Amino acid sequence: MFSLPHRSPRDLPFTRDHTALLLVDMQRAWLEPQFDAHLHTQEAEYFIQRARQQVIPNQQRLLNAMREAQHNVLHTHIESLTADGRDRSLDHKLSDMHLPKGSPEAQIIAELAPLENEIVLPKTSSGVFNSTNIDYVLRNLRTRHLIVAGIVTDQCVDMAVRDAADRGYLVTLVEDACATYTEQRHLACLNAIKGYCWITDTDTVLARLQEMQP
Repeated sequence: MFSLPHRSPRDLPFTRDHTALLLVDMQRAWLEPQFDAHLHTQEAEYFIQRARQQVIPNQQRLLNAMREAQHNVLHTHIESLTADGRDRSLDHKLSDMHLPKGSPEAQIIAELAPLENEIVLPKTSSGVFNSTNIDYVLRNLRTRHLIVAGIVTDQCVDMAVRDAADRGYLVTLVEDACATYTEQRHLACLNAIKGYCWITDTDTVLARLQEMQP
């Protein structure tokens, strides 16, 4: 079991105008059974239950708090830049992963739909820093603290955390706003990336946002 609060030198107070939220791959393709046959399997039962009962509600709470305080929110999701997917990474081609531009399955779920003025970054790799201009955007937004949540913990979320840390951001991973396909995988990932981020829960992040320094 991964114990919280996580002791980390990255556990620093958030600062106003320098804190942003990144939601990773909260899209219909991975969360609605009509688009992913894997979600009908027994293996996916844990994932769907955690996503619906915990992850999505917690992300809604995070979103509401960030929006109310007018902090920056970014969404990333897997979506090709083309209808035929010729722009995809080699890994996505080999994995037969293709969500055409503008397709229903590529869209972010209704519960977390971006507002008009929020930033949406389509990607064609596991790592958002590898196939989007997110680093450029975050620097233009003067971001220092990056709060990360999403799916799946040990794949695209993991890569976002590691890559952001390498680029000089103070990363906060919201543990109870992330999910992967087994509890064992989730906990193993937390232990593997704890040196790249501060790992905490939704309630703690919300309290920190309220205490945010100018």
